[in-house]
Amino acid sequence: MRALPGDGPGGGQGPGNGRGAAGMNVGVAHSEVNPNTRVMNSRGIWLAYVISVGVLHVVLLSIPFFSIPVVWTLTNVIHNLVMYLLLHAVKGTPFETPDQGKDRLLTHWEQIDYGTQCTSSRKFLSISPVVLYLLTSFYTKYDPAHFVINTASLLSVLLPKLPQFHGVRVFGINKY
Repeated sequence: MRALPGDGPGGGQGPGNGRGAAGMNVGVAHSEVNPNTRVMNSRGIWLAYVISVGVLHVVLLSIPFFSIPVVWTLTNVIHNLVMYLLLHAVKGTPFETPDQGKDRLLTHWEQIDYGTQCTSSRKFLSISPVVLYLLTSFYTKYDPAHFVINTASLLSVLLPKLPQFHGVRVFGINKY
């Protein structure tokens, strides 16, 4: 490494470099304009997602008066409700971003991977409710009441993910 003018002993490295804190990358958290665009590509996020659904299921199983079919249906409905709220109802970013307010009218789903369709993150988030739905249907033994509840829950979280609904606000809900 070449020494810069004004560098102290150590060739520009360490506390004696003469530049003080300006030479360090203090406070640099990320290089994204909007961190919402890449959060689902972060290391370990998919594993954390699956573990959190498993923990929810185990917590519901520990409640003594819930039967197994009720626990599976509750796991499915709670998962889909939380995912709908986080991905499709909340708009904007929790960060102050230098994008001139471009993303403040977009849901988190519309911000993922800069709006590019059919990426691995979007596929994972689309397939996981379907897998949970299939597991729920199997463990509820296709009981008609549970089946209707779980199907309605699945459709409420899967339809907004379709590319045809990108940026669409049905009946003007969540327009502003």
